[in-house]
Amino acid sequence: MRMLTSRELQQARLLILRLERLSVDSIWAHRASGLRGSLLRMVEDCETGVSLEKPANLDESIKMGYLLMEKAARV
Repeated sequence: MRMLTSRELQQARLLILRLERLSVDSIWAHRASGLRGSLLRMVEDCETGVSLEKPANLDESIKMGYLLMEKAARV
């Protein structure tokens, strides 16, 4: 288990804000809502001192978030 680095926290927070701004009418916003919730939980856990059990989940979530952002931008 490990804590998030400050860069990872910053990147996750930025992605959370951007995912939140997707158009509500977009199918990508619906798909992003669950991912956004997962990222929020990971960030909150880290901020309260809870270490991540699977740090790879954060990396995958961030990659997926950026992929969703790209797809939403193309619509």
